Amino acid sequence: MDFQVGSIGRAIVLRLYEGEELYQQIEALAASENITSALVLLVGGLRSGKVVVGPKSPVGRPEPMYLQFDDAREFVGWGTIFPDKDGPKMHLHGSIGRGKEVITGCPRGGARVFCVMEGVMLELTGINAVRQLDQEMGFALLKLLAGGSGPLGRQSDL
Repeated sequence: MDFQVGSIGRAIVLRLYEGEELYQQIEALAASENITSALVLLVGGLRSGKVVVGPKSPVGRPEPMYLQFDDAREFVGWGTIFPDKDGPKMHLHGSIGRGKEVITGCPRGGARVFCVMEGVMLELTGINAVRQLDQEMGFALLKLLAGGSGPLGRQSDL
C-alpha cells in the first residue's frame, strides 16, 4: 500500500437536476473550482446508466462485466477525484436500487440524474496524485507522486 497524508480543504455542497450527466457535471465543477483531489459523497436518483459490476473472470487482465438500466432508481455512493492528462476524473462506486433489485458497482455509460442528486465534494489538499494508465491492468489507476505535503509512504516501511 502507498499513502500520503493531506488535509480537507473546501467543502462544496451540490445539487444536480433531472437529466444531467453525473460524471460530466461533477468533473466540470471540480475543474471550474480548480480541485484536483477530492472525496465525493452522493445521494439521489439515477434515471439510466451502465454499471461495472465486476470482472468477467477473477483471473488474468480484468474485463468489465456490465449491467444496464433505464428505469429511474435510487442511488447512494461515494468516490474520489484525481486528475488524468485531461483534468479531474471521478472514480465512483455505489448502490443503485429499485424495489427489491439492487446493483452495486461503478456507474458509467452516461449515468443520468433522475429527479435530483445531492452531494458533497470535500477537497483534499497536500495530496500529489494522478490517474495513470496501468499497462498490465489496461485502465487508469491511482498513482501517488512525491511532492505532497507529507512524505510518500509505503505500508511496508511502517
